[in-house]
Amino acid sequence: MPETPLLDRVKLPLDMRDMTLNELKQLAGELREETVDAVSNTGGHLGAGLGVVELTVALHHVFNTPEDRLIWDVGHQAYPHKILTGRRDRIRTVRQPGGLYGFTKRSESEYDPFGAAHSSTSISAGLGMAVARDLSGGKCHVIAVIGDGAMSAGMAYEAMNNAGSMDTRLIVVLNDNKMSIAPSLGALNAYLSRLLSSHSFRSFRDKAREVASKLPRALETAAKRAEEYARGMAVGGTLFEELGFFYIGPIDGHNLDHLLPILKNVRDDETTPGPVLIHVVTQKGHGYPPAEKAADKFHGVSKFDVVTGEQAKKKGKAPSYTSVFAKSLIAEAEKDEKIVALTAAMPDGTGIDKFIERFPDRGFDVGIAEQHGVTFAAGLAAQGFKPFATIYSTFLQRAYDQVVHDVAIQRLPVRFAIDRAGLVGADGPTHAGSYDITYLSTLPGFVVMAAADEGELVHMIRTAVAIDDRPSAFRYPRGEGIGVPLPEEPKALEIGKGRILREGTALAILSFGARLHECFKAADELAARGFSASVADARFAKPLDEDLIRRLVREHEVLITIEEGAIGGFSAHVLHFLANAGLLDQGLKFRPMILPDRFIVHGTPAGMYEDAGLTASDIVSTALSALGVEGKAELARGA
Repeated sequence: MPETPLLDRVKLPLDMRDMTLNELKQLAGELREETVDAVSNTGGHLGAGLGVVELTVALHHVFNTPEDRLIWDVGHQAYPHKILTGRRDRIRTVRQPGGLYGFTKRSESEYDPFGAAHSSTSISAGLGMAVARDLSGGKCHVIAVIGDGAMSAGMAYEAMNNAGSMDTRLIVVLNDNKMSIAPSLGALNAYLSRLLSSHSFRSFRDKAREVASKLPRALETAAKRAEEYARGMAVGGTLFEELGFFYIGPIDGHNLDHLLPILKNVRDDETTPGPVLIHVVTQKGHGYPPAEKAADKFHGVSKFDVVTGEQAKKKGKAPSYTSVFAKSLIAEAEKDEKIVALTAAMPDGTGIDKFIERFPDRGFDVGIAEQHGVTFAAGLAAQGFKPFATIYSTFLQRAYDQVVHDVAIQRLPVRFAIDRAGLVGADGPTHAGSYDITYLSTLPGFVVMAAADEGELVHMIRTAVAIDDRPSAFRYPRGEGIGVPLPEEPKALEIGKGRILREGTALAILSFGARLHECFKAADELAARGFSASVADARFAKPLDEDLIRRLVREHEVLITIEEGAIGGFSAHVLHFLANAGLLDQGLKFRPMILPDRFIVHGTPAGMYEDAGLTASDIVSTALSALGVEGKAELARGA
């Protein structure tokens, strides 16, 4: 544990409001050490938080949080914020079962006015809060901190366009940690930013505009152009000015000498209406050498040694689904030059980085822009290419209109590779892939598949390549496979056909997706209790294998379906078929096992599935209950 005498005095931001500049600088150093030490014990997001340590200190020192509303975009940069806002004693539980959430969360603290785990929501939410403040006659400040990665999403610009057309007072802090907009830093620029943010300059500017408006049109236009040119030369803020924001920056986000007076100027100016954008330049991973040197700046890490930065390596027994996908797609692309792949700001997480390395002209990272990515893929498909839109399940939700309007209605053969299907662990409900089965299986003409294991994933990639007359999707979970051999020669599966893998007489278990191995475990336990169970892998939620379902119903009195998805998905389609085909009329006992109708809190994936009731023992309990066995729950759990 690092020594942190000043940080020890800070229980809440109020405790740092009277600190001197030198004390704040020391506090920032201690906060950075505490953040590094905490994440070394738990793993999690580190680089982004290290980049905003000084900014976090400055914002909580200058503004009267929580009355002033401070919104962190994405939220993984908010670990230092959590430490300063009464959660230091729990920071070493972050992302652990029962511990702090890895992002901001309204129910966790009054200092988190808006929950955020997906990006680019802060300006929209902040504008809503600012308008609500004005309507209710309030006086608080609303500050949205957005990273430059999040600025690649259209939603951020939609919000800025809306805010720029209003007189509502909103402060946006652009945390530019890649210097992607303006590299100009230094004492002169800091001086200009302080000048531009001051009330005297802004009053002068408004007066000058008033005078210019009374001049002949040509002179008024010339005056406006002169000011725009001067400001563009000095600070590079033309884009934001055009969107209606008063631009200040760029500022060194690690220099409290620069940050504090500018934030105070903006805070204290009560006369100038409209939104303000403060552009701060930071370094991701700043102040911790191993993070600064790393290619990913320690964006997300496992537990690590603080001195060396060496991360604990997991001993993998099987390749991850993501790596199997990447290797298999590359193999298919070697044989078919029409195959292209894209992702939305997650090249490493989806394995598309490997595809881009091998085929730099055929792999694309479109940024945090899932809507654009899906329609971009539709355009590729319209021209005869075979796009694989590789997007996490939870992020694909953001582009559902494009999936419907631009892909499904036009019946374009876009292939959706859906990573992180099901419950994902420490990232919690904001990142759970709970809904894609439902929201894709409702669409006419879609083919929807789910891989039971990594071997099946290889076959489904080949199947998707072969489907050239309609859109398709295949889903697979996060993490390692179960260790099955990978097929040397993938085969295209027959569309809409499942498989029976074990024959039994008492009941049938029909699995869709990666719970299949739990179904086998349940069947083994049921057999030990004297009940033989058939186990089938549906492979397809759409189109359904109706012949397979008819056979299972004909030969068994109980049918259990299981899927890693919410209500309305695979089981709903099975039940719809059973009802319309009259297969429920003879007393069939049908039991759908799905994710419960609530958000599952973060934890380990295994723990989350136990919480959700989708483990082997839950299947056994459900089966015994349907069979009418006395003491079923106790028997199932070995009580």
